[in-house]
Amino acid sequence: MSLPIDYADARRARLDVEFYFAAAHRLPRYDGPCFRMHGHNYRLFVAVEGAVDPASGMVADFGRIQAVVQEQVLARVDHRTLNDLLENPTAENIARWVYELLAPHLPGLCEVRLYEIPGCCVTYRGERAG
Repeated sequence: MSLPIDYADARRARLDVEFYFAAAHRLPRYDGPCFRMHGHNYRLFVAVEGAVDPASGMVADFGRIQAVVQEQVLARVDHRTLNDLLENPTAENIARWVYELLAPHLPGLCEVRLYEIPGCCVTYRGERAG
């Protein structure tokens, strides 16, 4: 038995889609062990927010988000050296770069969250006025 849903109350929703990739980098402006080449198994979350379409009942298609992230990001970073893409590939700079790659292709993109190691992440939400 399904429960009745009041679709008039389903105005907005947020989708979080999770991805993984492995990549190497070195931090040329860092005075410490990460100055040397090393690798991470990154965990990436891409968040899209928007109005729920009354006809489809969705904000966006999960499959479309997955395809865009695969094409725009994962194909460029997985098992690659991030210094080939960014001069100073800190987690902060990688998250911003990912956001900027995805923004033209994902309407409603509101956040990119990147875990470099378990328990440590950076969240980038785009440029915000004042």
